[in-house]
Amino acid sequence: MVMPAWFDLKGLSLDAPEDEPGIKKAADNIKAIIEHEAKNGIPPHRILLAGFSQGGALSLYTALTCQQQIAGVVALSCWLPLHSSFPSASNGHKNIPILQCHGETDIMIPVQFGALTAEKLKSIVNPQMVTFKTYPGLSHCSCPQEMIAVKEFIEKYLPRI
Repeated sequence: MVMPAWFDLKGLSLDAPEDEPGIKKAADNIKAIIEHEAKNGIPPHRILLAGFSQGGALSLYTALTCQQQIAGVVALSCWLPLHSSFPSASNGHKNIPILQCHGETDIMIPVQFGALTAEKLKSIVNPQMVTFKTYPGLSHCSCPQEMIAVKEFIEKYLPRI
């Protein structure tokens, strides 16, 4: 199946090879946007990365490898790319708030991948900063309850000024 994406997906299993150059290039593109916004007066601590599936995966990877401390990450129905390169690949920022949500009946990215990612994240950042929520009956999509959790997370970590 052809699916335009941030980087090449070579497989959707735990042992599938990953497109390391593509992942790093996509993350560099997002980091350049963060830099651009910072130069235009938006401090990185007022920037939150969010995404679904590959977008969520890229948001996690970018936040963990970006030199700036950002406001947080919303990662929906995803995994941590190049997970074996962590924690050494980490930028060292331990207090990045992360909201990770996953449908319990997701057949594209199984909830097991989300759970493994949440555990890995807790070894990279302060474990209290990682929230992992699952939703019964939810496949590879979103639901109103998940969007409420996203809204509450954004309001908490990126309050109005």
